[in-house]
Amino acid sequence: MITSIRLQKFRSYKDDSFEFEPGVNIIVGPNASGKTNLLEAAMVLARGSSYRARDIELVQFGQPWARLDGNFEKHTRTVKIELIDNQSAKSFILENKTYKRLSLDRTVPVVFFEPNHLQLMSRGPDTRREYFDEILERSQPSFKTYSSNYRRTLAQRNALLKHSQSRAKEQLFAWNIRLSELGAKIAEGRQKLIEDINKNFSKDYSQIANIKSKAEIIYDSQFPAENYASRMLSKLEKDTQTDFDRGFTAAGPHREDILFYLNKQLVSATASRGETRSLLLALKIFELKMIEKARGQMPIFLLDDVFSELDGARRRALVEHLENHQTLITTTDAESVIEHFATGNHKLITLD
Repeated sequence: MITSIRLQKFRSYKDDSFEFEPGVNIIVGPNASGKTNLLEAAMVLARGSSYRARDIELVQFGQPWARLDGNFEKHTRTVKIELIDNQSAKSFILENKTYKRLSLDRTVPVVFFEPNHLQLMSRGPDTRREYFDEILERSQPSFKTYSSNYRRTLAQRNALLKHSQSRAKEQLFAWNIRLSELGAKIAEGRQKLIEDINKNFSKDYSQIANIKSKAEIIYDSQFPAENYASRMLSKLEKDTQTDFDRGFTAAGPHREDILFYLNKQLVSATASRGETRSLLLALKIFELKMIEKARGQMPIFLLDDVFSELDGARRRALVEHLENHQTLITTTDAESVIEHFATGNHKLITLD
């Protein structure tokens, strides 16, 4: 839980401070008033990086540095970003100790929603792979190791495919084995994650959408989970010449997709924006619970313009899921948000 934040020369903020309540914090203001920048600052303090920009872009235009100071429930932390010769240097201070980067155990768990996330279901497979892999990396440290090693191994194999075939084929088998072993670990992690999501996905979606529906996520894998590594290895060996002709590796988890279905219809082809938003919120609720279980502490819930395109019933249903978590919500219309918080356990933060 974050209790206060000070922003100096960060984005649109020259030097401003804000305090937060344990419950729902409603950040209201017109467009371009700094609402999203405030959520971004909370994320940088908690996780160490922005979701949308490089460090150099976080420093206010024309300034040499930016600084964030945050008070959390049991500790304080500071993020400093300095610009030197058009390059950024970032450091973190946690309880008077300085770090150049944050390991997973030094981050504060956060779950974030912003309107661009709606593209998760309509854009290409790489967007979906990155989203689900990031959840796994944030909840399972071993998955991040597998993922990093897989990318390095894939890069090595692809580099070999661009060399002389007579020389490269001698080395290729060892890389095929390694890539298949790592690929199986990634596919296994994704499959287990999707199975866990599906246990309550329909229920959570139906509650938010206020209509009983069947929501499901399918991992569109190239190989069966029970013998993924051996089947992938066989495919790599079989397609060696084809991969040389193409110049890249076509088999493996880096070429697979995750598909969303609503009432047995592909979401990207048939769902409305309201349905898509409700599906994404159901996914975020799972993410919230999973991160909480994995980390042993409640994540901060950051919601940027979440109530747009949700009717009153869907807003009320969403609010029920927010009651036990510290939540920061941005909106241009405070009244449309406040009316759904009957308990009064909320704080209004107004930006000009």
